Amino acid sequence: MMNYSYSQNTDPNPNSTHEKWEYVLEGTGDILQIALPVAAGLATVFKKDWEGSKQFAFSYTTSFIIAHALKKIVHKQRPEGRNLYDAFPSGHTTSAFSGASFIQRRYGWKYGKWAYLLASIVGVSRMEGPDGWHDIWDVLGGAAIGIGSTYIFTKPYQNNPVELGFYSRNNHYLITAKFKF
Repeated sequence: MMNYSYSQNTDPNPNSTHEKWEYVLEGTGDILQIALPVAAGLATVFKKDWEGSKQFAFSYTTSFIIAHALKKIVHKQRPEGRNLYDAFPSGHTTSAFSGASFIQRRYGWKYGKWAYLLASIVGVSRMEGPDGWHDIWDVLGGAAIGIGSTYIFTKPYQNNPVELGFYSRNNHYLITAKFKF
């Protein structure tokens, strides 16, 4: 076993087996679990999508309440023998996937694929960071809650609520107007 010095990582224990990348990963997950829902909320503001703001508020609040209620109900012990019983589901992952899935559901895969990639980093950070706060089931549960609550409350963004159409055949003409609301 190698002995890592304090200068190589941020663990105050000089005999730690944790490497610097583990701390960077965990810190990145901590930031992204907040940044993704903030980005989702700000997207609704920049687009003046007030209906989207309302949908995001409902979906994020629902995912938060469900995740924290399940932590109390399930009472699953954290990995690595900690005396904490709030492992399932991962709250960080719930938050990140709530933001990512909102971006994807509301504004499409063009932005959603990147948001999901970042949310996945959060999930990995909860399992592979130096503290190993969660196992795969905690992370998958958090992701399912975040995505599920979004799909319950969020509809795709309709940039143009009016569609006009024209049809002609055998000297017959038809003009259509379709209103989306």
